[in-house]
Amino acid sequence: MSETHPDSFKSRRTLTVDGKSYVYFDLKEAEKNGLEGASRLPFSMKVLLENLLRSEDNRTVSANDIRATVKWLSDKGAAGHEIAYRPARVLMQDFTGVPAVVDLAAMRDASEALGADPRKINPLVPVDLVIDHSVMVDHFGHKDSFEKNVAVEYDRNGERYTFLRWGSEAFRNFRVVPPGTGICHQVNLEYLSQTVWTREENGETIAYPDTLVGTDSHTTMVNGLSVLGWGVGGIEAEAVMLGQPISMLIPEVIGFRMEGKLPEGTTATDLVLTVTQMLRKKGVVGKFVEFYGPGLSNLTLEDQATIANMAPEYGATCGFFPIDKDTIAYLEATGRDKHRIALVEAYAKAQGMYREDGVEDPVFTDTLSLDLSTVVPSLAGPKRPQDRVALTDAASEFRKALAELQGGRKQGAAAKSAEDARYMGEGAGQTPGDESCARYDVAGADHGLADGDVVIAAITSCTNTSNPNVLVAAGLVARKAHEKGLTVKPWVKTSLAPGSQVVTEYLEKADLQKDLDAMGFNLVGYGCTTCIGNSGPLAEPISEAINQNDLVACSVLSGNRNFEGRVNPDVRANYLASPPLVVAYAIAGSLFVDITKDPLGKDKDGNDVYLKDIWPTTQEIAEIVRKTVTRDLFESRYADVFRGDEHWRRIDVSGGLTYEWDDRSTYVQNPPYFEGMGMEPKPLQDIRQARILGLFLDSITTDHISPAGSIKANGPAGEYLVSHQVRPVDFNSYGARRGNHQVMMRGTFANIRIKNQMLDGIEGGMTRHYPSGDVMPIYDAAMKYQEEEVPLVVFAGKEYGTGSSRDWAAKGTVLLGVRAVIAESFERIHRSNLVGMGVAPFVFAEAGTSWKSLGLKGDEKVTIEGLTQVQPRQTMEAVIESADGSTQRVKLLCRIDTLDELEYYRNGGILHYVLRKLAA
Repeated sequence: MSETHPDSFKSRRTLTVDGKSYVYFDLKEAEKNGLEGASRLPFSMKVLLENLLRSEDNRTVSANDIRATVKWLSDKGAAGHEIAYRPARVLMQDFTGVPAVVDLAAMRDASEALGADPRKINPLVPVDLVIDHSVMVDHFGHKDSFEKNVAVEYDRNGERYTFLRWGSEAFRNFRVVPPGTGICHQVNLEYLSQTVWTREENGETIAYPDTLVGTDSHTTMVNGLSVLGWGVGGIEAEAVMLGQPISMLIPEVIGFRMEGKLPEGTTATDLVLTVTQMLRKKGVVGKFVEFYGPGLSNLTLEDQATIANMAPEYGATCGFFPIDKDTIAYLEATGRDKHRIALVEAYAKAQGMYREDGVEDPVFTDTLSLDLSTVVPSLAGPKRPQDRVALTDAASEFRKALAELQGGRKQGAAAKSAEDARYMGEGAGQTPGDESCARYDVAGADHGLADGDVVIAAITSCTNTSNPNVLVAAGLVARKAHEKGLTVKPWVKTSLAPGSQVVTEYLEKADLQKDLDAMGFNLVGYGCTTCIGNSGPLAEPISEAINQNDLVACSVLSGNRNFEGRVNPDVRANYLASPPLVVAYAIAGSLFVDITKDPLGKDKDGNDVYLKDIWPTTQEIAEIVRKTVTRDLFESRYADVFRGDEHWRRIDVSGGLTYEWDDRSTYVQNPPYFEGMGMEPKPLQDIRQARILGLFLDSITTDHISPAGSIKANGPAGEYLVSHQVRPVDFNSYGARRGNHQVMMRGTFANIRIKNQMLDGIEGGMTRHYPSGDVMPIYDAAMKYQEEEVPLVVFAGKEYGTGSSRDWAAKGTVLLGVRAVIAESFERIHRSNLVGMGVAPFVFAEAGTSWKSLGLKGDEKVTIEGLTQVQPRQTMEAVIESADGSTQRVKLLCRIDTLDELEYYRNGGILHYVLRKLAA
């Protein structure tokens, strides 16, 4: 072999499929030539092993790195060895994609400033960006809702879309899937993914497993199709685009055994909520989960994709399903190239990557198991996806949760007396005299509103819309309810936002869309809506009634995220549920209704109608899916996927090699990361006499840290926009403005539900500035500290940074002047992103230590020495000086985990590192 590829284990072979030859790196040959036991590895680990065999170069990947992958077996699946992993491609959505393209454009400018060729700044691996996060549910419940929402979307996002169209023409190896096509995960599953990837190199075609990283944490959905992928921050994705490997530790792999089959009346959603609860309890953060066992043969590939999608919710890096007959059948059904399908099957069998029942199970770090027959209908809420509640207990559990949710009853919003209050009709599940059931007037309406009322019922993208079984089930529930004369409660905002246009095709083909329309579930758009906070505003009278009376309003959605403050600022309790249950709760109208026992309403003849009367059988669903979900739908809908609608084609693109930045733009601005940058990094500095910007408790999510959802007029970001002549009605969302650092840094730590423990009983992004003691928005305090040249640190509890892979949670942190985050533990992606932006993550080195155990109040000063000579995972010491002058010394473990991460940190971030390398 050449010097660039030593092929230490003599694994390079040729595979011939239908007369075409492919070079591949044969795991079976490698096993014979020194990698004993490779065949017993989990399938996901085989993908990593092949990646290393193919990438061996004696520089980033050595023979020892490859051996470590198999040594994993004798180490009983322990994580530890650092490897350089090279994904085949990158997937982006527009919220996280826009700032990545902004950074690429800024790197071109910086490259010119350093005297280098800006044309070098291009993706070096294929990148697909799917515009799917910008549609909002402004219009709903009408046949023209979709067209109106599309018009508003283009009007709101014209600047961003112009910029992305420029990017699609300016950069090589970069494709954009226009708005209105579908969500990135489903477009990836149905069209972009190949399961086995190929590339031309030196006149040969190399075949290897399809792998990717994505700038959305739910990139994991495609693991259901045996494509190894997970979410990373935009920062890490940009490095991959620019040819850098991902530095990672060989993971632990938890085996999840499935047996049996789902019982009648349950759905894939019920299964995934059960799996999420089990894996959260097990503790799989930073680990791979791989599913195995005979039960896999009783799940459709769409069921597997639903489970894989929820990996961020159960905390794993990914939830992997091996290639089997269902993978091949799905590729066939979704219109993939016939030769590619033959290649996938031949390659998987040649590599020992094809799963069949009755074969010895792989070796795992640890295992757990589930009998599918024990799964019951479920919801998850009111705040976290792992908080599963059996449907039979949903009403009683909501009653228990209500007391906590009511926590901050406003003065004057005490419930009316039983004599004055109006109550819901029969079947409401509420009893007169119960404080929570007092109903308050809604202006201009002939109904009231109460705690527990469902004001949003959304069949939203992502978790469920890859799965025709649950969508057809929703259509059948709507049909049966409509036939019986049931209607949705008037206070419910209903919406249907499928993951791809194919969904519309099969719902119309099955004649179910008209039934969904009749129940108010009209198409509102193709994209991520309610699940990411793009639920749009509630009707003004509904919003007023909720806020004036401090009601605990509820949402029921078929998404995957229900964190506080995420779905809608007016909604305090959010429940994840299957699409048919979303329809049922829209009819019931309240979480107090026990829909397993109470009637949902009355039919045309005045008879009670129960859930069982409108719930479809598994056979009914299967028959419709068989007839309507066919190969031709996928072929026609994806025939010209990059062309876009007439709105997209009308966008005028200007600019050439570098972007023509517009100083007046409030959407896209040239970020300051590269200002004053030289060819050599400045020496590292210790952190001295830093002030504390925030003290936070456990489970602070990236939603809490990163700007997301609507922009408040009376916060720093709103004030900035108003000062730039943007009316509040045109604020759009933080996500839409991710290309403007001025907006985003003002919204960092500004979530309406975040609680900074430096302040008593105050929610929202506020802090106390020291030594003045003044209470002010976190952004304002950070700017004041910057003027005073005072560095900042943040303290937090366990699982800091859980949730979506939001790069702005790290970018905003560094732009506010935060040098270090000290927590009890981190979620994987956010820790990596902090390092990628030059912020040092630390955990307390001694068990049981926390900022609370140290008695911190927020008025202390923090010094951390040793950063000038820091090494990966080094134990260091912080000196914390209290206001009274006393000090305490605390041991910290620096979570800069690898040598590559150390290089990024030394350079001030991963972008600086890559740019210097390319410019040199």
